[in-house]
Amino acid sequence: MKKWLTIVALTVMSLVLAACGSDAGANSDDSGSTEEITIGYFPNINHVAGMVAETKDMYSETLPDGTKVNYQYFPDGSSFMTAIETGDIQGGLVGPGPAMNHFTSGAEINVVAAGSTGGTVIMAREGAGINSPEDLAGKTFVSPRVGCTHDVQFETMMKEEFGITSDRIDGEMKHVTGKPATYASLFETKNVDVATVPEPWASSIEEQGSGKVLVDTPDVAFGETLPAAVFVTSQKLVDENPDMVESIVEAHKKATDFINENPEEAKQIAIDKIKDITDQELSKEVIDRAWERIDFTYDVNEENLQKFADSSYDLEFLKEKPDLTGLVDTSFLD
Repeated sequence: MKKWLTIVALTVMSLVLAACGSDAGANSDDSGSTEEITIGYFPNINHVAGMVAETKDMYSETLPDGTKVNYQYFPDGSSFMTAIETGDIQGGLVGPGPAMNHFTSGAEINVVAAGSTGGTVIMAREGAGINSPEDLAGKTFVSPRVGCTHDVQFETMMKEEFGITSDRIDGEMKHVTGKPATYASLFETKNVDVATVPEPWASSIEEQGSGKVLVDTPDVAFGETLPAAVFVTSQKLVDENPDMVESIVEAHKKATDFINENPEEAKQIAIDKIKDITDQELSKEVIDRAWERIDFTYDVNEENLQKFADSSYDLEFLKEKPDLTGLVDTSFLD
């Protein structure tokens, strides 16, 4: 069985690889057992800070000596957020959409840093007869999850600029979901016409020739202002073990700085980790193209997140008008 299928199976089975369970993050006891944490992220370019931190063992550098650090890879934000809420992971990178949606549903979580901005691209299948977004009425589009970050960006743009909505709200576009790594094959089999794609999968589709860029990152809603990935921990961990949160955020900052100071090495780490996680080897050209659409930063703007949340409400992904007060905690970045 391919590694990626194994990852999905493990996620569905409550992420049983996370040895800490709901008590993870507790201090070492007198028996000499070591503290243990698990960090999560996705195999997307927006999450390169997670890949660098793992490869360079940066969490072990900032956490107390003897701390065992595990990593868990996720196919979508919903499974990641469930793992945060149950304590199966202690922190990691996820799209702002799932973090915001779970927070407004009552999840006690904190966004303690950003991971990156940009990287969402709207791709059209070659041969679908799509030359502009106005052509999308009656077409089928795919996103990783309903209401995920990329979905909200795409649907916001389509509604506000072109007056076209999805069948979820009685509109003209059919919506399906799927893993971004499979979008090229979905284009090839003509199962979808359009995809709202996180990098590096947009650049991969370009290279393979099954799709073309319909709307590039700067022109997608929130394309260059919204954090494409945020670093999340539970409120419980912030309250009970702020020193651990500080150490985790410090490692994340080091990883982000490393990316910006050593882009070529960071690109190779991304190629290697994505192959390890998904069994797909991306070319250097794909990674180079994807890199141009992304900025790596740990600074997070709460106002931009609120605007994104308001748009999610307008699109009826959220039942109540959201108030994100308390979601963002930047104190650990100081």
